[in-house]
Amino acid sequence: MPREQGQKYIAQNKKARYDYHIEDTWECGMVLTGTEVKSLRQGRASLVDGYAAVDGHGEVYLYNIHIPEYSQGTWTNHTARRTRKLLLHRREISKILKETNEPGLTLIPLALYFKDGRAKVEIGLARGKKTHDKRQTIAQREADREMARQLRARNRGR
Repeated sequence: MPREQGQKYIAQNKKARYDYHIEDTWECGMVLTGTEVKSLRQGRASLVDGYAAVDGHGEVYLYNIHIPEYSQGTWTNHTARRTRKLLLHRREISKILKETNEPGLTLIPLALYFKDGRAKVEIGLARGKKTHDKRQTIAQREADREMARQLRARNRGR
């Protein structure tokens, strides 16, 4: 059987881009059990309350990611919200550690996907937005939509 190619998205944290300014992103591998991979292949996961942190030993862990139990799993099934280790290079971990020590910055998961058959998570260094920033984001999005509508209408007129 040929190996999987390309990216297949499982879950995206759309609210994160609305609630936070994303300053930097990293692609990480994850240490998963067999039933977690099978559950992800069914397209079931939630990133809503998730966050990542560097522990005292210099390793990055992902917390509160919900991967539901595999429906056909037996006693070997995993717990849905267990802590999962992320796989990063040492220099990336040291950069993340240095940047998260700054007040107001946190690591949040942005997307969960399969890349060439391997489960990956995209984490982002995030700073919280204020209420007026969120309003500005909405206004910008609506202005972009209106410009696109005008361009479509103009191009149809030819």
